[in-house]
Amino acid sequence: MAKSTENKTNLKQFFNAEYHVLKNYVRSKIEDSADRDAEDILQDVALNIFSREDHLTPINNIAGFVYRSIRNKIIDTMRTKKVRLDLDESFEESLAELAELFHGDSSFADADELKAQLKEAILHLKPNYREVILAIDFENLSYAQLSLDSGVPQGTLMSRRHRALSLLYKELEKNRITNKN
Repeated sequence: MAKSTENKTNLKQFFNAEYHVLKNYVRSKIEDSADRDAEDILQDVALNIFSREDHLTPINNIAGFVYRSIRNKIIDTMRTKKVRLDLDESFEESLAELAELFHGDSSFADADELKAQLKEAILHLKPNYREVILAIDFENLSYAQLSLDSGVPQGTLMSRRHRALSLLYKELEKNRITNKN
């Protein structure tokens, strides 16, 4: 069996057997920042490990290799800059566009109320989700540029944005139902 295939097989077995332990390890390291997502960190590490093609030498200590990779990713995550929520004119325009996306009609009678609810919902998102929404939808960054800036793979950023939009939609829908009653 080729070394690369052997490494991938061993890594896959380790991740399958230890996934919950690894997730708890990540949670214990980012406990002071409960808003960071252990699942996202683990997925990023797994993606990086499995997408590497340079495993020509056998990995003798799979657990050590994985835990070191996780520790490095946690450090990288803690170092990433926080995106500030500037409430300037361009933010308000972007907020209106995003509100229109959710409602589908720019002539919505309570547009200001919807924008206020959306702003509040964005502020309550997990930082990873909030950062991707602000960068893509408000700062007009591309996924490629955001990936370069943050070190997070584009696919992960797309997934985070999709989850964030879903959470925002659910929150706005909940507010709409509550306000009807």
